[in-house]
Amino acid sequence: MFFVRSASVRDIDAIRDVLAQTWRATYAPFYGAAKVEEIIAAWHSEAAIQVNLDKPGGEYLVADDGKQIGGMAFASYAPDTRAVSLHQLYVRPECQGLGIGRDLFAEIETCFPGAQSLQVEVDPGNEPAIAFYRAHGMAETGRTDNCGKDESGLPALILTKPLLR
Repeated sequence: MFFVRSASVRDIDAIRDVLAQTWRATYAPFYGAAKVEEIIAAWHSEAAIQVNLDKPGGEYLVADDGKQIGGMAFASYAPDTRAVSLHQLYVRPECQGLGIGRDLFAEIETCFPGAQSLQVEVDPGNEPAIAFYRAHGMAETGRTDNCGKDESGLPALILTKPLLR
């Protein structure tokens, strides 16, 4: 059984492993192995994870069963708004289907008192992720040509869910 808890510095290596495994399994068919490795090195480095762990107004969670980290999520307030951006929610491939994503998503929804909405960017070809987010009340509200980091060149759907308190 996995329990959701706040991430810490001691989780960085395990988080990197979850991100690398999940990105390779999910995105190599879309972007190719070389591009995925480039993104893993840039976006999921130890330094990048540390910056997110330290981000004011952010929440970094892991799903832990005492032996391994099965998934992770990172969200933060969007600048100068009452909207929350879900930057990452990934579940280790062999742990998918165990409810880890559901539990991480539910916890993120409760971490931002006063937030009015939750938003995520999803690759338009990632049908399982789109189905997951729609099943959790999110709807398409836009599109971008630069998912994630500035000028990434990666297309994404923007899905949003109102957070009613």
